Amino acid sequence: MKSLILIFFVLATVTIQAADTTKALLYNPKADAAKDIEQAVAKAKAEKKHVLIQAGGNWCTWCIRFNNYATIDKQIDSILKANYVVYHLNWSPENENRAVFKKYDFPQRFGFPVFIILDAEGKRIHTQNSAYLEAVKTYDRDKIVAFLKDWSPTALDPKSYK
Repeated sequence: MKSLILIFFVLATVTIQAADTTKALLYNPKADAAKDIEQAVAKAKAEKKHVLIQAGGNWCTWCIRFNNYATIDKQIDSILKANYVVYHLNWSPENENRAVFKKYDFPQRFGFPVFIILDAEGKRIHTQNSAYLEAVKTYDRDKIVAFLKDWSPTALDPKSYK
């Protein structure tokens, strides 16, 4: 009986972990990240937005968890769509994108995911350690909303403070 309970517990744990990473194809290890980010910057400039780079990998539970959280929550999803062009920058054994991470001053030092915000000219204006956006085994909605609003194009526009 004890072994049946143990087997059930193990299977349930694996199922829960698998469900948490159902959208595990956010990152493309084969992508030309420098070129993709250049295109994201061009799009952001045309749309008067910033670029939000979510750096991590398909192996990263917290990376997948953030993406799921941000796309399910209607307010966060709306803020993202209104203010940012989002790009998922891969870091994995297959492709560490060393040159790109070096260009942005090694944000992987904060762990993953890590968020890099570029303005419409491609200048890095902020790097966010995602640990400050977390709650117990999830993310803190209010902290995410504040982070996204605080670094939006409107928040950094001098006209907002006249």
